[in-house]
Amino acid sequence: MPKLVRNKSHGVLQNGFFAAVDDYPIAGGWGLNGKLFAVGDASGSIQAFDGTSGRKIWGNSEAHVGGIMSMSVSSEGKQLASVGQDGQLAFWDFADGQLQHRTEIASGWVEHVAWSKSGNHLAVSSGRVVTILSSSGGKIWSSENHPSTVSALEWVTDQELSTACYGRVTFFNTSSGKENERLEWQGSLVSLALSPDGNVVACGSQDKSVHFWRRSNVQDSMMSGYPWKPSELAFSHDSILLATGGGEDITVWSFEGNGPEGTTPGVLEFHKAPISSLAFSHHQRHLASGCREGGVVVWSLGRRGGGHALGGAPVNGSVENVYWRPDSRSLAAIDSKGGITVWRVKKI
Repeated sequence: MPKLVRNKSHGVLQNGFFAAVDDYPIAGGWGLNGKLFAVGDASGSIQAFDGTSGRKIWGNSEAHVGGIMSMSVSSEGKQLASVGQDGQLAFWDFADGQLQHRTEIASGWVEHVAWSKSGNHLAVSSGRVVTILSSSGGKIWSSENHPSTVSALEWVTDQELSTACYGRVTFFNTSSGKENERLEWQGSLVSLALSPDGNVVACGSQDKSVHFWRRSNVQDSMMSGYPWKPSELAFSHDSILLATGGGEDITVWSFEGNGPEGTTPGVLEFHKAPISSLAFSHHQRHLASGCREGGVVVWSLGRRGGGHALGGAPVNGSVENVYWRPDSRSLAAIDSKGGITVWRVKKI
């Protein structure tokens, strides 16, 4: 693939639209089956744009006092949940931006929010505590303190939630709040990814390694040698591939057969700055990557982790995150200069 040239996309990435927000974008998400794309920023504002034209549809400049920390879109795409530095959880109608409900979670920051797979529950974390709520904002239960600040949370099924913090990954029963399982590792876990089939749990660690467990047999392994801590992790839709950041190159481990132990990972080389975001498409082994120098690349991967670039495009600032539209026909990126770039993805 040729060198990325400003304002020019290559390969499967075709020009869509560019929009901007006034402050550093923190989180984004597609709603209403890709009709709208919403962005929350460091000023506490949320704005939604038409997913095709980029026209601003709605905005709330005071969604949270002090800044957005995280957002999550419900499974049917009709509701947007946001949390912020004001200790609040807010529910928004994705179509028109109307506030549906607001719940006080904590006196301090609420760092993470995630809808369950059915959209019947939400999980939020503030400091060392995780709270489960109903879809209407009613609190169901809160955990006791984790050993340290919760660094990540992710739903396994509607009945089970996973959390990561220093030294362990914990699985909670959604209904009772009781621990189903605890996986321990002596180190600070900074990221968490679950394979779609629920068997593999992968975590990036402060010690520049990726640690993973197989829940089916409680076996654990470690992949080390990363230049930086691997904060970016993504599983393919078929649970075969795990893409990891932790440097300028993308390392891809294959869980096919007896892998990845004893196998050589695939290495994807193009970016000239550390990887800042990774996301697999929803239906194929197509991986989108973004880096701190402002480039986005789409890759096609094989079952063993090798692959090649299908296309790429530059953006104005460091890529904060990338988001595939639910049908994988568009890709959005938000960057450090407030840019929102959406490309149409050419069918392969």
